[in-house]
Amino acid sequence: MFDGVARAARGLTGREEVIRLGVTGLSGAGKTVFITSLVANLLDRGHMPALRAEAEGRIRAVYLQPQPDDTLPRFDYEAHLAALSAPDPHWPESTRAISELRLSFRLAAGGIVAGLLGGSAGERVLHLDIVDYPGEWLLDLGLLGLSYEDWSRQTLERMAKRDEGADCLARAASVDPGARLDEGQATGLAAAFTGYLAAARKAGFSDLTPGRFLLPGDLAGSPALTFAPLPETATPAGRGSLGREFARRYDAYREKVVRPFFRDHFLRIDRQIVLVDVLGALASGPRAVADMRDTMAGILAAFRPGRTSWLGLLFGQRRIGRILFAATKADHLHHDQHRKVAAIVAAIMRAAKDRADFAGAETAAMALASARATVEDRVTHDGHPLDAVKGRLDGRGWSAFHAGDLPDHPASVLDPARASDAAWLDAGYAQIRVLPPPGLVRPGHGLPNIRLDRAVDFLIGDRL
Repeated sequence: MFDGVARAARGLTGREEVIRLGVTGLSGAGKTVFITSLVANLLDRGHMPALRAEAEGRIRAVYLQPQPDDTLPRFDYEAHLAALSAPDPHWPESTRAISELRLSFRLAAGGIVAGLLGGSAGERVLHLDIVDYPGEWLLDLGLLGLSYEDWSRQTLERMAKRDEGADCLARAASVDPGARLDEGQATGLAAAFTGYLAAARKAGFSDLTPGRFLLPGDLAGSPALTFAPLPETATPAGRGSLGREFARRYDAYREKVVRPFFRDHFLRIDRQIVLVDVLGALASGPRAVADMRDTMAGILAAFRPGRTSWLGLLFGQRRIGRILFAATKADHLHHDQHRKVAAIVAAIMRAAKDRADFAGAETAAMALASARATVEDRVTHDGHPLDAVKGRLDGRGWSAFHAGDLPDHPASVLDPARASDAAWLDAGYAQIRVLPPPGLVRPGHGLPNIRLDRAVDFLIGDRL
């Protein structure tokens, strides 16, 4: 305790501070590329003109340090950067386990401190701890407030509305929850449920709990991942029954997997960026957009937004002071559409944003590209000029493409999503896989990006 108080006191006197940045988002949102580009562009800040601390000369040096938590793996920044800078560049592997990285800033002191001390004596150190974890794990936070019976009912209701859930629903309906537990049957039900989750994710859906079923890690094959939703029965399942055992395993998953993750990591976050693949959801249709909206609102309800008082800081209390909602892959769109995609992500996150604003946190929404892999172009389509972008596509070299015209008002997207329409009535959106181009990484220059500097300035600029 006294060590924590000492660290906080150093922060309050301006000599040394620690700030923890949580990087969250569902699978495919681009967390790994974001962190890799963030580190590269803070080490070499040539592509960060809107970062005010750099423009004003307050950043004297930035360097990598060992991560502070001895029990967490280090985010493999060098390997991920190597993937982007290879002769045949490719995107790095997606996040599969929690990891951490520390960047330390040597900063010029400002105001009275700088005048009194001057030179290096007036400098201070800021440690930025970046925490990365699989997006699938985020989904589990909502389970903390749900019993097994409630989770089963909600999950089965969602499955009934999705073609991908037909087989799993049939299996669940064919068993008697009150029958004696048979491990072979339990394993088969869990496997069918996992197959449904994987198929639903491929179809663009977001609400896929429990998240560890998709990325089990060292829990693969354990009882904590061998359960599935079952329909309710008039007679409660007795001791030793399939239903009772599934409920026990679900509770064990919540208490031994979800709650420690929430307690040990989420409650220590100071600033948060939420990465959202809006274009991917649009390409999957209105139901995927609605599912993303509901899922992200549920996830963010578990956060503790607001301001931390100096007394709370002394005793280790943390609240998230700033939250940025970022629509990724902005380089897939012409810059004329960036404002529109930012408005859509703000509308999708409206409930979470209102809650954070009310609690006293500062929030913002923007479109960004962590690593810009395209150039803008203008092509002729049906005899008319069309603003497009050109990128390196899988096996086809460089090609121009147009992902679709986003609406001027987000309601054009959210209204069909609320109505659960099967498809967009008057629009179409494409999800294009663009590969990183050769020469993306230039030593000493960081990575070309879109608005990463503004994102960093919003998230931690006040502490720089």
